[in-house]
Amino acid sequence: MIERIIEAVIFILDKTGYVGIFISMALESACIPIPSEAILPFGGYLSFTGRLNLILVIVFGTLGGTAGSIGAYFIGKIGGRPLVEKYAHSLKLSKAHIEKSDYYFNKYGEKIVFFSRLLPIIRTFISLPAGISKMETKKFIIYTLLGSSIWSIFLGYAGYKMGEKWVIIREWFHFADITLVIIIIGFVLYKLIIKKVRK
Repeated sequence: MIERIIEAVIFILDKTGYVGIFISMALESACIPIPSEAILPFGGYLSFTGRLNLILVIVFGTLGGTAGSIGAYFIGKIGGRPLVEKYAHSLKLSKAHIEKSDYYFNKYGEKIVFFSRLLPIIRTFISLPAGISKMETKKFIIYTLLGSSIWSIFLGYAGYKMGEKWVIIREWFHFADITLVIIIIGFVLYKLIIKKVRK
């Protein structure tokens, strides 16, 4: 299913350029699992071919990611957890992903909004708990804009440098995402075991 989504995104970006990058990144940041690891490197590749400008790819990627995050943030802020849980299934939101985002937001505080842009799964859903917790809007936008810009610069430039081999980036990040998730799960289990032993 993810592969079909990626193929559809690439087809759309090929036809729509900057607008497609903005919309795709907005959807990804609004809790719809469209991999930015495919969107931005492909935008970078289109810049490599001369069809797009790399700076504008990065700008539209950053603005799209920020816009989508703000939308999800206000859903959480206005409707709270009851609204999110009510429509989670309709929006294809995984309850486990939302709970994991809650965990990291509560554990690491507001700064996770910035760092989450570099983390698998969490980056897509972190805006909801930020809104539910009534995080200051201005601070949320600043952290999101900064985190999204770093992510867009990194992936867009990587796609530009890789040229026709940009698809390799997607494979690298898929492996990196799995590895990071395993590390996080292992760390949480380690903490739970240590806590239990101490008791």
